[in-house]
Amino acid sequence: MENINNVTEFILLGLSQNKKIKNWCFLLFLFCYIAIWLGNLLIIISIICSQLIDQPMYFFLNYLALSDLCYTSTVTPKLVTDLLEEKNTISYSNCMAQLFAIHFFGGIEIFLLTVMAYDRYVAICKPLHYTIIMNRRKCNAMVFACCAGAFLHSFVQCLLTITLPFCGPNEIDHYCCDVYPLLKLACTDTYITGILVVANTGMVGLVTFLVLMLSYFFILYTIRAYPPKSRSKALSTCSSHLTVVVIFFVPVLFIYIRPAATLPEDKVFALFYTIIAPMFNPLIYTLRNTEMKNALRKVWCQNPYFIKRALI
Repeated sequence: MENINNVTEFILLGLSQNKKIKNWCFLLFLFCYIAIWLGNLLIIISIICSQLIDQPMYFFLNYLALSDLCYTSTVTPKLVTDLLEEKNTISYSNCMAQLFAIHFFGGIEIFLLTVMAYDRYVAICKPLHYTIIMNRRKCNAMVFACCAGAFLHSFVQCLLTITLPFCGPNEIDHYCCDVYPLLKLACTDTYITGILVVANTGMVGLVTFLVLMLSYFFILYTIRAYPPKSRSKALSTCSSHLTVVVIFFVPVLFIYIRPAATLPEDKVFALFYTIIAPMFNPLIYTLRNTEMKNALRKVWCQNPYFIKRALI
């Protein structure tokens, strides 16, 4: 039987229907969005305008900051503007576009974090071969693979959703278009689709998280024999990355690793990987990283005309 789709737009219920709470949330998330742009642009410009761009770790960090900006921009601007509106709607086509963008840039972030963990593993566990393994051509290939893998993941996610018929209620209990709330609205049996979504998103998140944890297990095992000073430096670098991984992955796994279902707290957990993680990433990577702090000081304090020279 041919799928019938009578829904042309969806109503986003958002975080709350209370006007006072919405006003406070507007100020909070507007501040967060501005902080995300300022912090990540600070990292991008500082890395590009310093010699750090030649190091694989900061080469990947530069792309991570860029993906943070793109990822949060798929959700936060509409969330902020919707908090000022009485009724929040999104067209069917824009909903599908947002779904694709969320999973595309989210996928890039997941794969980039995995590549960054691999970079630290090679740097600490195979230091003599580091420059050969992590040369610029291979780093570019890894970034391209992250984008290709994220595109494939997002394409499958959207394909599973677009084929569903929507003919009944159109209220999404979320602040953005995501796959589980949409499955709840479909007027057909979504059991098989739900399993495929878990396999596509939940298992991708779980497998990459396990790979990350395994790489850090080998790193911790290797640095046992390091002198205290070298061990402290390695732990400082890895702890920053591990903090970002935990903030991002724990909410993702909470939402996507379970069977397809929506819970009231999903909206709160989603804030962690769409807004909180992109906002705190610049702080985590700069406050505990001496090289990054030196680059910031050199670019912004000792070179006031760096932007003009970088553009020439």
